[in-house]
Amino acid sequence: MSQNDSTANPAPLGLLGFGLTTIVLNLHNAGLYPLDSMIMGMGIFVGGIAQVIAGVQEWKKGNTFGATAFTAYGFFWMALVATWVLPALGMAAKTGPFDLAFFLLIWGIFTLGMFVGTLRLSRALQVVFGTLTALFFLLAARDFSGSELVGHIAGWIGLVCGLSAVYAALAQVLNEVYGKVVLPLGVVKKA
Repeated sequence: MSQNDSTANPAPLGLLGFGLTTIVLNLHNAGLYPLDSMIMGMGIFVGGIAQVIAGVQEWKKGNTFGATAFTAYGFFWMALVATWVLPALGMAAKTGPFDLAFFLLIWGIFTLGMFVGTLRLSRALQVVFGTLTALFFLLAARDFSGSELVGHIAGWIGLVCGLSAVYAALAQVLNEVYGKVVLPLGVVKKA
């Protein structure tokens, strides 16, 4: 990244897109709200497209972690919505719980790797990626086992994950706007 880079920080957009979409989907996973078009719309546009845009902007800033995270999870949201919509449109067979469990498991493994990367970034991102790792593994366990209880526990972990991402987004925006730490991110000091 150039020393003269004066472009805006795209991370708050990506974190907000991820966080808000994670919250609405996990209201469903926790058993508080049905899966409906609002969740799917958020998945396509806010969790999906907004995060991909943030990922491309992170790439332009030279941030490999941000580019990988936002772009990958943006496309995750679109792929997840496709698993619900394509069968309804008669364009694909419905994904069964066992198949979805493997989908979620591979995303959990990827997320665990990304969590390791956050150990050099900030405590806020450690919370986001730590809870997201737990969420993916719990959702995979739900689908492997058929346990509604595990699914509801995953939903509550997902709500914590989504709220922590929204916090991280707002902290970055407010800290920049006020030119001081308004909401701490717990930046890790690099050796």
